[in-house]
Amino acid sequence: RAMAALFASRLAGSFAARAGLLPALRTQLFSRPAVFRIPCASMSSSAVQPVTIKTPGGAMPGSESYAYDPYTGANAVANGGRLAPGDPSRRAFTYFMLGSARFVYASMARLLVLKFVNYMNASADVLALASIEVPVDGIPEGGCIVVKWRGKPVFIKKRTGEELQEVLSVDWKGLRDPQSDKARRIEEEVLVVLGVCTHLGCVPISNAGDFKGGWFCPCHGSHYDASGRIRKGPAPLNLEVPPYDFIDGGGKVKIG
Repeated sequence: RAMAALFASRLAGSFAARAGLLPALRTQLFSRPAVFRIPCASMSSSAVQPVTIKTPGGAMPGSESYAYDPYTGANAVANGGRLAPGDPSRRAFTYFMLGSARFVYASMARLLVLKFVNYMNASADVLALASIEVPVDGIPEGGCIVVKWRGKPVFIKKRTGEELQEVLSVDWKGLRDPQSDKARRIEEEVLVVLGVCTHLGCVPISNAGDFKGGWFCPCHGSHYDASGRIRKGPAPLNLEVPPYDFIDGGGKVKIG
C-alpha cells in the first residue's frame, strides 16, 4: 500500500507539472507568430540550442496573410512571371535553337550522302583486280597470250616485222573504223587489245582470218588485222585498246 500511494503521488505531481507548462507553451507559440523556437540536441554537445524557423512575411502558417500565389489574386504576375511569346529578349534563344536544329539536320543529310557514296564504291575484291602486271619478255615473236582483266580476256601480241610492215602499209583513213596503228599502241612490237568482238561480244581466234597476224571471229565472220582493226565482216568497230603502260624497263605491261 505504501508503494502504491507513493507511485500515485508522483504520477499526480507529474500531471500537475505538465498542466502548468501548457499555458507557457501557448504563450510562446501564439504571442510571437513569426518565430518558432524548437529545442534540439547538438551533435557535438549535450547543450540544447534553439532553432529559428521564419514564415514568409512574418505570417503564421494557415493564416490568410500567409498564402502567397504569384498566379492568382492580388499577387498575380503577368504570364505567370514568364516572358511573353515573341518578346525581343527571347530572340537569341530562339535563333540558337533554330540554328542548332538546322545544324543537326545538315549533319544527318551529309552522313546519309557519305553512306550512299561509300555504298556505291567498288568493293575490295574489285579494286584488287583493277590492274594487273604481265611480263612480256617471254612472249615469242609472232605469239599472242591471253590474260584476264576485270573479267574480260586481253590479247597481248608481239608482232613480227612482216606483220608491222603490212599494217603500216594500209591506208587507215579508208577503213570502216579509221584509226592508225600508231594511235593504238605504245611500242611497235607489242599490241594490247581486249579479246572481245565488237559485234556481239564473242572471243576471236588469234593468228587466224584473212589478214596476217590478225584475229578471226568464227561466230559471224569478222576479220581483224594485226593492229586489231576491223577489216571484214559485220563488226562495226576495232578491238578496244585498254589503258596500259610499260613498267620495269619495258619488261612488263601494267593493264588498268
